[in-house]
Amino acid sequence: MDYQEWEKTVPDFLKNDSLWKMSMYRAALFASSLGWQDVTKLYQDKRTVGVAEQLFEALGSIHANLAEGYSRGSSKDRARFYEYALGSARESRSWYFDGRHVLGEEILNHRGRLLTRIIQLGLTMIPQQRGKSLHEAKAQYEIQHEIVESDDLLSWSELKNVPMPTFDV
Repeated sequence: MDYQEWEKTVPDFLKNDSLWKMSMYRAALFASSLGWQDVTKLYQDKRTVGVAEQLFEALGSIHANLAEGYSRGSSKDRARFYEYALGSARESRSWYFDGRHVLGEEILNHRGRLLTRIIQLGLTMIPQQRGKSLHEAKAQYEIQHEIVESDDLLSWSELKNVPMPTFDV
């Protein structure tokens, strides 16, 4: 599965909403959809049931907070919910790290890069709403591939050839 295949499965009522124009929202929905399979794999190992529950909640919280914030009347109020989404993206990355022994390095690295992109989009969007910096101007986010600064998610290489967990039958 890749982003283009996934996008075909998204119902029109979501794609016809103006919220769909937000890159961070689309990426968060995609990450949450990928996470469904990842969480299913984590639930199969008793040691990672708690990780699965936390990851499922954190991934869903990203797009849910973006949707709630998008509907707020003031920029300050919107920014607050976007910050919650940012925190949930970081939390999701941490839960993926904890689940790496079951999910594998390929999935960990892919989901980590996707969530890092979501975080970068948030770090760009939130100050625009707040009208000031998030005090992270010196933060370095280093990853081992080039990220194209674009709102067009389809141009981003991490959206193609997405690794998925395997399940023992």
